[in-house]
Amino acid sequence: MTGVPASAAGGSGTKPVRGGKLGTAAVNQASLWNIANILTMVRLLLVPGFVMLLLHNGGYDPAWRSFAWAAFAVAMITDLFDGHLARTYNLVTDFGKIADPIADKAIMGAALICLSYLGDLPWWVTGVILFREIGITLMRFWVIRHAVIPASRGGKMKTLAQGTAVGMYVLALTGPLATLRFWVMAVAVVLTVVTGLDYVRQAVVLRRKGLAAERAVAAGRASGASASARASDSAEAER
Repeated sequence: MTGVPASAAGGSGTKPVRGGKLGTAAVNQASLWNIANILTMVRLLLVPGFVMLLLHNGGYDPAWRSFAWAAFAVAMITDLFDGHLARTYNLVTDFGKIADPIADKAIMGAALICLSYLGDLPWWVTGVILFREIGITLMRFWVIRHAVIPASRGGKMKTLAQGTAVGMYVLALTGPLATLRFWVMAVAVVLTVVTGLDYVRQAVVLRRKGLAAERAVAAGRASGASASARASDSAEAER
């Protein structure tokens, strides 16, 4: 759910530079078995466990839903930590870059689908959130050749609102807290739509700039080749 895919750790024997920039060497030297990647894998493994806990005994047992909430909370916390470790210690792997966003979408998608299946959350809410999350992920790949869409403050607020709202729905809340979770989810849906539209705008702008830059480079190369050809023809003529 973070803007930078969480990946991790180095097995190269070199000491990571705290707060440094991620580079090609870091990507190539990072070991698959490191704390950040392990946290990502733990989050993936939590998904089926979370689903079983949430749906156990018909899905309406307060005790089992509390256990499901605990699993969901652990997954959200590991998302924060693996991203922090990857950014802080310059520890990146290809596995982490792929697995981290998958783990994020998997735990959130599983929670939303299960809650809608149990009748606690309208299906249209689940549809809006999942459509936005999957669509933005695909859009990032659409423009990655030209630029990386940075994580915005609104996107981080959206992630926090979604996690808080879904967590409140997982718990068997009643009374004022049940009303509060409705409004928290409403805020999460609004932020989901607004930030999604902003990401679309950014993607279109970045892609246009990238294509324009590519055309400019291609034109420059063509102009250089043409000038070289004219110079060669002139030299031949003088002979």
